[in-house]
Order: sequence, then structure tokens, then C-alpha cells
Amino acid sequence: MTFSELVKSRYSVRKFDARPVEDEKLNAILEAGISAPTAKNVQPVKIWVIKSPEALEKIKSTTPFTWLKNVPVILAVGGTTESAFVRPSDNRNFEDVDASIVATHLMLAIHAEGLGSTWIGFFDEPKVKELFPEMKDYDLIALLPVGYPAADAEPSDRHALRKSKSEMVKFL
Repeated sequence: MTFSELVKSRYSVRKFDARPVEDEKLNAILEAGISAPTAKNVQPVKIWVIKSPEALEKIKSTTPFTWLKNVPVILAVGGTTESAFVRPSDNRNFEDVDASIVATHLMLAIHAEGLGSTWIGFFDEPKVKELFPEMKDYDLIALLPVGYPAADAEPSDRHALRKSKSEMVKFL
């Protein structure tokens, strides 16, 4: 599959079967996240792999989505402002950009491994940090469920809606 085919075929999976994710696939996904570029390569990002039944129940309690019931792994992605690159001209901290790049690499790798995911931003961050104190010093930007799409999983009706190139791109 070409990169273009990969990005066009990936969709937000919200229905999973309960099959476990093989360690070799999970490791390949994590390598993609670790390989993601960050501003000045300072890598102010952490990826937490949530896969024990107890940890999964905790993280699932922080979001309203009941369709997470069969998900065998959830990746939490966060960044820390303390070690991130700060642009000198305006003091813009790139922690959230770096964490988003890592999360995007993870999502594409998940799809490349024949698995599904979606970017969950709707979660209770203070509750996550209370349940997982090791995350307290990070700005959590995404929860990424990882698993095999259910046989009847399909993209949402909005998946194919895209702005035109003329609306998104401006040549100068």
C-alpha cells in the first residue's frame, strides 16, 4: 500500500472486536511514534500503553464512549512544556504540536498494521491524572484506542467530506 492509499483508507474506527493486539504489531506502532519528528528533536512527548484490564477500566471511566468496551489497548499521548522547543520570536511552546505529530504517526502505524483507532480528545484530563499519577506533569492531547475493527465497522457518514484543494491550499 502506498502512503497515499494508507492515508485515504484510514478512518476513525468506533467498533472493535475483542481480539488482542499482537506484541509485534504494538511494538511496530510504538516505533513509529518514537520515530516521529519533533521541534529541534527534543522529544518532549510520552506514550503510555494501557492494556491491563484494571488500567483499561480506569481510562475508559474518563470518557463517555461506551463503544470502547472491547478495545484491548489504549495509547495515551502527552507532552511536557518544560522540555519542549520554544520559538524565540514569540515564545510559542511546541509541546502540543510535537505530541500531535507523535499521535498522528501512531494512528497511521495502527492502520498500516491492519488495526483501527480514532483520536479521542473528549476525556476528563484531571480524572486521568488522578487515576494515573505518572501522567500528572504532561498535557494529555489524545487517547488512541487500538484494536481490530469489528466485522461491521465502517467510516462515519462524514468521513469522505473534505474541503476542496482551493479551499485548503493557497499558492503564493
